[in-house]
Amino acid sequence: MAAAEPKAPAARRLARSCWAAFWDYETPKVIVVKNRRLGVVYRLVQLLILLYFVWYVFIVQKSYQDRETGPESSVITKVKGITSSEHKVWDVEEYVKPPEGGSVFSIITRIEVTPSQAVGTCPESVRVTNASCGSDEDCAAGHLDMLGNGVRTGRCVPYYHGAFKTCEVSGWCPVEDGASVSQFLGKMAPHFTILIKNSIHYPKFQFSKGNIEKRENGYLKRCTFDEVSHLYCPIFKLGFIVEQAGENFTELAHWGGVIGVIITWDCDLDLPASKCNPKYSFRRLDPKHIPASSGYNFRFAKYYKVNGSTTRTLIKAYGIRIDVIVHGQGSFLCDWILLTFMNKNKVYSHKKFDKMADAPERGAGPGPCASQDSTLTDPRGLAQL
Repeated sequence: MAAAEPKAPAARRLARSCWAAFWDYETPKVIVVKNRRLGVVYRLVQLLILLYFVWYVFIVQKSYQDRETGPESSVITKVKGITSSEHKVWDVEEYVKPPEGGSVFSIITRIEVTPSQAVGTCPESVRVTNASCGSDEDCAAGHLDMLGNGVRTGRCVPYYHGAFKTCEVSGWCPVEDGASVSQFLGKMAPHFTILIKNSIHYPKFQFSKGNIEKRENGYLKRCTFDEVSHLYCPIFKLGFIVEQAGENFTELAHWGGVIGVIITWDCDLDLPASKCNPKYSFRRLDPKHIPASSGYNFRFAKYYKVNGSTTRTLIKAYGIRIDVIVHGQGSFLCDWILLTFMNKNKVYSHKKFDKMADAPERGAGPGPCASQDSTLTDPRGLAQL
């Protein structure tokens, strides 16, 4: 117990010392070294920092501007043109799906038609797993294959062509690959014209613009897009779009694919509105080099009545899907924050900076630029801080 008593005054002294030190004010001391080599290195570093801010931050990144990314956008499309297959002439109402004219639409270039399907029984497609059979015992009645075309009846029947057999199913018959006929619609497709009407709005800056200029009536009926002479005529030929995407039109029309039309609005709103112009680029979006998922196709059916019975024509359509994608950013000069500095009094500046130079030669007096600084131990100077 006696040994612990002296520790209490020491603890109080430590606490008082910490409390007093808490209210101390500290300021760094700057020493000016008059050395040309060191000064050159110092100024070079300053120059590099200055160049970084002037060139990269201000000129390249334009960090003095306020930005808004992702403009509000609307897209309206319209396709025109006619083509023909081996059996008929096709117009826009038949080969464009869906017909609403949105930012995503498909132009059918090849079809596989299975006509006159009716509900009944028929051989299952040979493409369905475990559809081939040798006898009725290989076909379990009531079995439903999610990738098949109907419910199995339990019978093993001859296929539509060839000497092999498949399980019989109850569904829409005949199945697709049993009686389908292929038709190519892409003969005139490169000459189809596509109007892409786009308008954008930057709500932060209350700026709006569209990709169609105010021209005389009939201008859009006579023009097609050209980056130099007709930038504001957004009428593109399908063949031009496919070519700009770097694709072969015949191959793309046969197997189908997805082409992106990218419209970029990067606008410096410090400049006149005439300097804010759309930039168009085109590229293929689907993975054409992956065999398992290359190409683009979809199915639809047309239903009708024959002698009171419902029949349909099943169409597997291959086509070129167009995705119109709009993005960009608007930038505008932001408010500058003006910084103000308090003037330092002469005594503070006098005591904050010390100069250190090479020692003068013995016997030489102080030069005209010699420092007249007091030392930091000058009580009069410290008292004035």
